[in-house]
Amino acid sequence: MQDNNTRFIYENQDSQTLRDFTKSGKERPWKEKKIGNVTYSELLEILKIKKAHNVRQCGNILEFKATDEGYLKLYKTWFCKSKLCPVCNWRRAMKNSYQTQKIVEAVIQEKPSARWLFLTLSNRNSIDGATLEQSIKEMNKAFNRMFKYKKVAKNLVGFMRATEVTVNEKDGSYNQHMHVLMCVESKYFRGSENYISQEEWLEMWQKALKVDYKPVANIKAIKPNKKGNNAIESAIKETSKYAVKSSDYLTSDQEKDLEVVSDLEQGLYKKRMISYGGLLKIKHKELNLDNAEDGNLIQTGEEKISDEEEKANSIMAIWNYEKQNYFLKH
Repeated sequence: MQDNNTRFIYENQDSQTLRDFTKSGKERPWKEKKIGNVTYSELLEILKIKKAHNVRQCGNILEFKATDEGYLKLYKTWFCKSKLCPVCNWRRAMKNSYQTQKIVEAVIQEKPSARWLFLTLSNRNSIDGATLEQSIKEMNKAFNRMFKYKKVAKNLVGFMRATEVTVNEKDGSYNQHMHVLMCVESKYFRGSENYISQEEWLEMWQKALKVDYKPVANIKAIKPNKKGNNAIESAIKETSKYAVKSSDYLTSDQEKDLEVVSDLEQGLYKKRMISYGGLLKIKHKELNLDNAEDGNLIQTGEEKISDEEEKANSIMAIWNYEKQNYFLKH
């Protein structure tokens, strides 16, 4: 390994703490995410949730391979894959973003004249874990129902759907909502028999949910600007981000955090947070992409290890619970 590579790996020669940078020079937040993971595992332990020990082991030992360009590639580690783990959520969001980008590019290549929409759907806030679980189930059923409606189905090319849950700071309720990146035929915008207005989306969503109140249904057309598909990229990021932000359940108020983690563990249990449909689902399969929710979180993009890199010496980073940082071992 070249001498100048050391600046990517060491904070300084004395402490030998891990510093892992992306190709663009941005430091990867291993330390911050692991600190969050430890706090989360402690909350699980207090709640007597069995997986607490497993969560605590997540990303404890990181094995990297150094490249000739002077940055590190994650080679081996163990991830717990819990839905609320800050380490796994960070890796999952990167992987989702990469995969969706690839899928969207493949769809655009096949259907260059197709148009893109960004739909946000929600129902009434949930008050606890049981109602959150029920609300997500009802939203999923309503989504499937609505997307079979003739006016929605006839011009639909495909979609990517992501479920997100946020915690309301004022009353502690949970807002479960869906971000849907949709691809439609260009004729969607031609004539009232094809075009669906904001008001119509709202009416259809209310009908699909079978509720007597006005839920949230917000539709936006994504218009690529002169610099490229920036609007699509921001929609991809929105649909690929964390299902739950760790700042919603890792605060300075432990009592509140315990309640939120307990509710979220119940509400999100065995729920699929990301799904694809239509041509986007076909492209996901054709591109041979694994499931970002429970698949490989070591390679989150194209950073596969070459045969040559595999032969190189490994760089090990081990989490020190006392000093709350990763230290290098040669």
